[in-house]
Amino acid sequence: MLEYNEILPKKIILLDGEPYEVIDAHVFRKQQRKPVNQTKLRHFITGRITEQAFHVSEKVEEADLSTKPVKFLYQNRGQWWFCSPTNPAERFELPEATVGPQGQFLKPNSVIDALVFDEKIIALKIPIKVELLVKEAPPAVRGNTAQGGTKQIILETGAAVNAPLFVNEGDIVRVNTELASYVERVDKK
Repeated sequence: MLEYNEILPKKIILLDGEPYEVIDAHVFRKQQRKPVNQTKLRHFITGRITEQAFHVSEKVEEADLSTKPVKFLYQNRGQWWFCSPTNPAERFELPEATVGPQGQFLKPNSVIDALVFDEKIIALKIPIKVELLVKEAPPAVRGNTAQGGTKQIILETGAAVNAPLFVNEGDIVRVNTELASYVERVDKK
């Protein structure tokens, strides 16, 4: 059980028997009243965001989530196919809402962790930083670089991110999957 002030961002709690991820939490005291934790919660299954206030006397249960490894196979027309890492015959499909926007950085045959709640996969734990090969990079054009020159590159997974002008086709770059942004060049062609 979590006290009202232990409900912090990135925690996963149970509210009315449903798993919620805490996106934002702010403990404040209004005039002479008792402190309140005003939170913003995202429902793990539907993705709906709600606001909830927790008072001093309230406690909430932390969600009991387990992880299991899954192997990403391929994505085609909005269908995301996975299998068990040990048994490729155990294939299953996950909806795009479960995979999330970070799925665009998944390479085929990569093994990642899936969050399981009540025997059902509700989310994927994709690494925050991944290294990907640059498939397409337009040539660097001289011109206005006063704000820092960037160009849009296409990665091996099909995802497009903005990168500095010096990144070329064939380079390997590190990408932040949470922000969908370029971090650094790991290896150049």
